[in-house]
Amino acid sequence: MYFSSFSQEWIDHCRSNALDLIERRKLGPESLVVELASNDGYLLKNFVEKGVPVLGIDPAPRQAAEAEKVGVHTLIDFFTRELAEQLKSEGVRADVMIGNNVLAHVADTHGFLVGIHTLLRDDGIAVIEAPYLRSLIEHCEFDTIYHEHLCYFSVTAVDRLLRRHGLFLNDVRRLPTHGGSIRYYIEKHEDPSESLQQILNEEECLGIDSSIYYDGFAKQVQKIRDDLRTVVCGLKADGKRIAAYGAAAKGTIMLNSAGLDNRVIEYVVDRNTHKHGWFMPGVHIEIFPVEKLLENMPDYVVMLPWNFSSEILKQQSEFRQRGGKFIIPIPEVHIV
Repeated sequence: MYFSSFSQEWIDHCRSNALDLIERRKLGPESLVVELASNDGYLLKNFVEKGVPVLGIDPAPRQAAEAEKVGVHTLIDFFTRELAEQLKSEGVRADVMIGNNVLAHVADTHGFLVGIHTLLRDDGIAVIEAPYLRSLIEHCEFDTIYHEHLCYFSVTAVDRLLRRHGLFLNDVRRLPTHGGSIRYYIEKHEDPSESLQQILNEEECLGIDSSIYYDGFAKQVQKIRDDLRTVVCGLKADGKRIAAYGAAAKGTIMLNSAGLDNRVIEYVVDRNTHKHGWFMPGVHIEIFPVEKLLENMPDYVVMLPWNFSSEILKQQSEFRQRGGKFIIPIPEVHIV
């Protein structure tokens, strides 16, 4: 039920990326931008508005239907090597290929990259965003580890992986999105930037390709889980009423790992209308519209999508002015 368009912060982030690519790549009516896992057209619509032809590829029919409504033609399918070969045989070639937060979801990573190489023009560029392994470890973002995410990449790993398929990582940008992400700029020729070399050197110094780098992660995870449970259960014991914000996948992991179910958390609110009336898996907490916070005024709200904390705190300024407080679990449990 994930629809990208329910986060304004994410929408703004993606629009900036689209406008930057239009300018840098001089895209126009003769160009083609292909997005892999295009969801509801949240990103490609920015190219459509500028007269740049697009093709979205996404296996989810409901999201694809929403994309079509904003002029984003969407092929309902998974992107694979076979699909790329089929599209190429039909004359489809991409000047720009985009994949936001999809690389970690791909079961056949090698086939996915072969598909990019197949569909991308020789002078084209693929721009892929993914959670950054270094941020995950440093900030103990364990709640982003769940069944949809099969791989977490360092820049070193991506650089080596791409070379196996005739692709080259030429530039990177570290981003604050989703708790710390990387945007990879990939081409069919090698032309590495200073920024890329710097981050590769940093990873080498950290020993990110060694098991030693990951020592202590499990202890950090346990501390956050214990601290969150202690804080929330302590407040509950004091008679405080507690809700949660954001029925995100990471929220399911956080609540289940900390053992916070409907006996402790009264309800969850979310802006995504498609989730209302459903329940958080495992903890059986019902999901309501965000307006319920002001109507019901719990004392505390556990912020599950902490990666959007700045946006959520702004949205909920009236709730906070009335005395409501948020409990943010990552990178360490704190109350605001």
